[in-house]
Amino acid sequence: MDKQRKTIFLVDDDMTNLTIGKKALSGHYNVFTLNSGQVMLDMLENLMPDLILLDVNMPEMDGYEAIQRLKSNKDSVHIPVIFLTALSDETMELKGLSLGAIDYITKPFSTPLLLKRLEVHLLVEEQKRELITQKRELLFLNNNLEQIVDEKTATVVELKDAILSTMAELVEYRDEITGGHIVRTQRYIKALMDAMKDSGVYADEVNALDEELVLQSCQLHDVGKIAVSDAILNKPGKLTFEEFESIKNHTSFGEKVILRLKEKTMDSDFLDYARIFAVAHHERWDGSGYPQGLKEEKIPLLGRMMAIGDVYDALVEPRPYKSALPHEKAVSIILEGKGSHFDPLLADLFEKIHGEFEKISADVQD
Repeated sequence: MDKQRKTIFLVDDDMTNLTIGKKALSGHYNVFTLNSGQVMLDMLENLMPDLILLDVNMPEMDGYEAIQRLKSNKDSVHIPVIFLTALSDETMELKGLSLGAIDYITKPFSTPLLLKRLEVHLLVEEQKRELITQKRELLFLNNNLEQIVDEKTATVVELKDAILSTMAELVEYRDEITGGHIVRTQRYIKALMDAMKDSGVYADEVNALDEELVLQSCQLHDVGKIAVSDAILNKPGKLTFEEFESIKNHTSFGEKVILRLKEKTMDSDFLDYARIFAVAHHERWDGSGYPQGLKEEKIPLLGRMMAIGDVYDALVEPRPYKSALPHEKAVSIILEGKGSHFDPLLADLFEKIHGEFEKISADVQD
């Protein structure tokens, strides 16, 4: 049987009509000739046709009863039915159409006309099914659009975060500090943000920040180190004046890298945060920091926050030029820098939550 062909049931109690009908149609369709309505219903249990040609006047079960039973079954209700009749009666025709028939064809029929009408009706039914399928798909998309968007967004965010982490870690590996520094400073920033929200410190500024983007972008605070030579980054002893000036340039270079990225993307909020972290995390509250020598609240809040996280991590972790200091000593140094190196309000918050910093440092090791 040709699976590409449509399947037609020809139902008529007259063997001559069945023979003529099959001869007319079999060159174009898979035709099953059935001699009663009951035989048709039995056949439907094994095969669903694309269309049924149904004689109206049959003994035992006429076409009207047959179509009623056909349309009452959820499995066969969609099958299009064309009535065949030797009579031309408007009342009969209207009754058939009201019961679900899509057309009437009068016997004896013209083969070319019969074929053309079948072609048109089958095409209409196929388009109808396609529209129903499209409607279901659109309804599904409409009902699940928010979930689909959230899933796609989560995937993009996860990918971006993985790329950022890898970039940042590649920079950090150059000075013998692995990705632990990135993860730790990210968590220090999170701890500070949570404490600021709980205490109301800089509430307006903190509430205006997109926390997710802040925590992603802070990973790039040292991206400018890519421009510093390995010899300087890994020097075990004290740096010369020239070497220290080269190190200081990583803030300005990091800002340039991020501004270059900003020219090529529309993700401005994320890159705005990243630029601030890169350029401002070595500024000092008293104006003695670099690269711009900004003072007090002229230093962006994200830069003041990272100053505490970055310095704490540098104190408690080993570096090529120093050994790790105990947590208590690091806390003492940061509190001594309150009002000179660090924002006094943030230093006070750090004093309250420094135990969280210690825990983060212990949990995330290089």
